[in-house]
Amino acid sequence: MKIVSVIKRVPDEIQHNLRTRFSEAEFCFCHGMDEGVHYLEDADVLITYGEDLDETKITAAKKLKWIMVLSAGMDKMPFEDIEKRGILVTNVRGIHARPMAEYAISMLLQVSRQAKTLMENEKQHKWDRRLTMTEISEKKLVVLGTGAIAQEVARLGKAFHMKTTGISKSGKRRPHFDRVFPVEQMDLILPLADFVVAVLPSTEETRYLLKKEHFAAMPETCIFLNMGRGDLVATDVLLEAVRNGDIAHAVLDVMEEEPLPEGHPYWEEKQVTVTPHLSGISPGYVPRGFQLFEDNLSVFLSGEGELQNIIDTKRGY
Repeated sequence: MKIVSVIKRVPDEIQHNLRTRFSEAEFCFCHGMDEGVHYLEDADVLITYGEDLDETKITAAKKLKWIMVLSAGMDKMPFEDIEKRGILVTNVRGIHARPMAEYAISMLLQVSRQAKTLMENEKQHKWDRRLTMTEISEKKLVVLGTGAIAQEVARLGKAFHMKTTGISKSGKRRPHFDRVFPVEQMDLILPLADFVVAVLPSTEETRYLLKKEHFAAMPETCIFLNMGRGDLVATDVLLEAVRNGDIAHAVLDVMEEEPLPEGHPYWEEKQVTVTPHLSGISPGYVPRGFQLFEDNLSVFLSGEGELQNIIDTKRGY
């Protein structure tokens, strides 16, 4: 069995551990898809971030049985072609939970404690103690999504004695949430939110889910944070919400257009904080991802146990 990885800079220790534990397999660690494409024809297993795959590469990988995606978001993958071939797809859903939850809480704290203004005042050597400071403790946190990342956000929110509410497709109870409601009841929950944190994937159901009326329903003191996918809300809708004072601030780690153009209005909007899609970045990302792959590879080769994070190729998640 040939296993091809197109993940750049896989640590030597990870490569050694895999080759030692699975000596019956042949591993080929490539520095990106440009190098890895030459090995696709003989690959039984492919480890990739997913966005570097297209119909041509799937066709070239004639022996491919399993794609391990070292990412949670897979909206750019050619699922129709993958589904036709019956190729197994798994991802690393859940490994982003810790860094993304820390990002969310850190940004809510920064906005509440006026970090942007404080840093600007420091640059200008300006001493101003009249800034309005607020607390995040005991506030109402609404999370759009109730998966692993959302649960970790809610767990950290509990450390600040927040009232945590989740919004999901099913409305089923999940750990660390005081209550969970289905999407159909979102309109009843948003008017009560001090913070709205979105961690939804990009699907047919979630694309442009949030509209003008949703932001109008939020309290004018509400802080909105999106670290799921940029197509949850249209740029003009969000800008209007901020400029009209429907919400107090928007923190965006994901946007409709990435990278965000230099002249985009988000950059100049005082009540918008932009970060370059890095909420999930962590030194532990690749090691955690390959640990999950190693666990799944053991199941895949032995046929014993259950594979983790199997993706429905018809739905794309």
